Amino acid sequence: MQIPVQVLGGPTVLIEYGGLRFLTDPTFDDPGDYPSPSGRVLTKTAGPRVPLAGLGPVDAVLLSHDQHADNLDTSGRALLADVPRVLTTPAAAGRLGGSAEALTPWQTVDLPRPGGGTVTVTAAPALHGPEGSEPVVGEVTGFVLTADDLPTVYVSGDNASLDLVKEIAARFAPVDTAVLFAGAPRLPVLDNALLVLDGEGTATAARLLEARRVVAAHCDSWTHFTEGREHVVRAFEEAGLADLLQRD
Repeated sequence: MQIPVQVLGGPTVLIEYGGLRFLTDPTFDDPGDYPSPSGRVLTKTAGPRVPLAGLGPVDAVLLSHDQHADNLDTSGRALLADVPRVLTTPAAAGRLGGSAEALTPWQTVDLPRPGGGTVTVTAAPALHGPEGSEPVVGEVTGFVLTADDLPTVYVSGDNASLDLVKEIAARFAPVDTAVLFAGAPRLPVLDNALLVLDGEGTATAARLLEARRVVAAHCDSWTHFTEGREHVVRAFEEAGLADLLQRD
């Protein structure tokens, strides 16, 4: 059984799992410049592949973090008010309020399925940069979806740490579908260290997770990404993993 996964642009991915519709990091604004509180301006180059009006109902948002416009924009924030469950970091839940629910690493929550049974969402640890970067970039989280009769899905969120991927693999590998955020964004204030995995790191993560399928996200539509999808494709080809990568 292959879980339906659709990349809508940037970090926004629609996952249909156990009769529920999960949306990651909603970003539906038009292209343009988006100033951040730090004074940095993020520039979006393309709108979503599916407009917000055509999205349909969402049962839960898996929000890796709220503090950056390329992971939660103005339209995405408005959407949260209409979603029954928003699962995210404790810091984001405190800022957002409403239906936002805080999950700490490895904490789980069970969501009822329409036909009976549950989907378990586990918060997976993530690090949005090198060790010690949290005061600059803030808290982030990934997610793992499991159910008794369904294959495992992992969503990395904005993670740059392969050591954390090893921890996740130790608990959940083999992973059927890995939704891996890439794009290799960097910050001068952090010595241009990776804030999210590059193509090579994404291929390494796929191998560590023993992934049967990889969906690449967070590698288009923003100018601060130093790599695009083509870099992910090349890295998977060089690693002999090209067959794992879902076509866009």
